[in-house]
Amino acid sequence: MNAPNVLQVSVSQQHWAQPLSDLLRCTLDHIALAADEGSDVILFPEANLTGYDFSYLIQLPAAEVEGALEKVREVARSRRIHVICGTMQRRSGQQRLLNLAHVIDARGEIIHEYAKIQMAGADEQKHCRSGNKLSLFEIANQAGKRFPATIVICRDGRHPELYRYPVMAGARILFHPACSTESVEAIWWKRAAGRATQPAGPTSFIFHCCANTIGQDYAGRQTSTGGSFIKHPTGLSLAEADSYSQTVITARLDMDASDGRYALASAQEPEFLRPYCEQIIRDIHARKDERPE
Repeated sequence: MNAPNVLQVSVSQQHWAQPLSDLLRCTLDHIALAADEGSDVILFPEANLTGYDFSYLIQLPAAEVEGALEKVREVARSRRIHVICGTMQRRSGQQRLLNLAHVIDARGEIIHEYAKIQMAGADEQKHCRSGNKLSLFEIANQAGKRFPATIVICRDGRHPELYRYPVMAGARILFHPACSTESVEAIWWKRAAGRATQPAGPTSFIFHCCANTIGQDYAGRQTSTGGSFIKHPTGLSLAEADSYSQTVITARLDMDASDGRYALASAQEPEFLRPYCEQIIRDIHARKDERPE
C-alpha cells in the first residue's frame, strides 16, 4: 500500500503509425499492465488512439474514434484507474482537427480535456487548429488524496509558459503526451544533441511525466525518438524507456517533494509583472473546465 502522499504513475510508450484497432489493443493492454502494478494513473502518447500519421487519421470516421474512446472509458472504470489518452477530432462543424488529451477518471468519466496550442510539422499545421485554454485539473490516488495537475502536448513543451502559468495556479505535476516524429536524420540529431521534451522540473520544480512514441510512418520516411520518462522535480529520472520498445514504465511520486517554487517565485517578482500573473491565474481557473470546441 502506497503512502497517502504518493501518486503512482505509469507511462505508456507505443507506436504512432498503426491502424486504430492495433492502437486501441495496445492501449487496453497497457492500461491492464498499469492497473496490475497498482498505478493511480497511466499517461499515453499524443493522439495514441488515432495515431499521428495524417495520411491515415484524416480519413478515420468520427464514430470509430468515439467508439475507441468509449472502450477506454469502460476499461478505466472496470480497472479503477485514471487514464490520460489522446485523439484527433473535428468539433463544432470545423474541418480542421483538434489535437486532444482526455483525462478519464477511475469511474470512466471524462473530467478534463485539453487541446494542443502550438502546432508542429507541416501536416499538423495544415490539418489542425489550436486550443484556447491552459490545462488545470486534479488527479486522485487510491487513498482519495487529490493532486493538481496540468497537461501540455508535444511541441507545447517548448513554450514553458504553457505549464509554468498552471504551476502558478497550483499544478504540481505535468503530464506531457508527445509524438516526437522527424526524418530519420533529424531523430539521430535529437538523440545526440538534445531532446524536444526538456524536463520541466528545473524551471518549475514539479514532477514531469512524458509519454512518447516509437516506430516509423507508413512511408518509412519518419521515425520517433522514444525515451519516455518520469522525472523528479530536480530533473532527475525516476524511470525512462528506451528508443525502440512498446512498453510501460512506472514510478511512485512523493508529491510532497513537488512545490512549484521556481514558477511561484516568477509570479511574485519582478513586482511590475505581479498583477498580470494574478490575472492570468484567475483566467486559467475560469476556463479550466471548458470543453475544447
